[in-house]
Amino acid sequence: MKYSIILIILSFILTITNSLNAQSEQDQVRDVIDRLFDGMRAGDSTMVRRVMHNEALMARVGNRGLRIETPDRFVEAVGTPHERVWDEKIWNVQISIDEKLASAWMEFAFFLGDKMLHCGVNSMQLYQTEDGWKIIYLADTNRSPTCNPPDSQP
Repeated sequence: MKYSIILIILSFILTITNSLNAQSEQDQVRDVIDRLFDGMRAGDSTMVRRVMHNEALMARVGNRGLRIETPDRFVEAVGTPHERVWDEKIWNVQISIDEKLASAWMEFAFFLGDKMLHCGVNSMQLYQTEDGWKIIYLADTNRSPTCNPPDSQP
């Protein structure tokens, strides 16, 4: 009887510990995603580059089909001075993790200053390196601004 209670308590503690570890992993992945968009808003190409793996790829699925490239042009564009803020608002972020691979899916609306240019979905794959999580693949859709982003981001 005593051993049963001890096993139940240990099982409960392990379950809570695993749950906290999983949550902290999800928080770490979310932090990388947030730093990407914070870097865009700040026009900080260094900040954007730091969250990308050096072998990352980006894909855009739009009216003209599929375009896949390295993030180099994107990072350069972020760092090129521009008058209006690039603000990508995200919501409904879903993150799944298995060991060193994470997948994130989110809806977004892209604003140039106060004007929404387009919206869609981002799909990201991240890899856990010795330096933390890095984006290895970022794909997005690009459609006319028909979405209704929430007022505040979760």
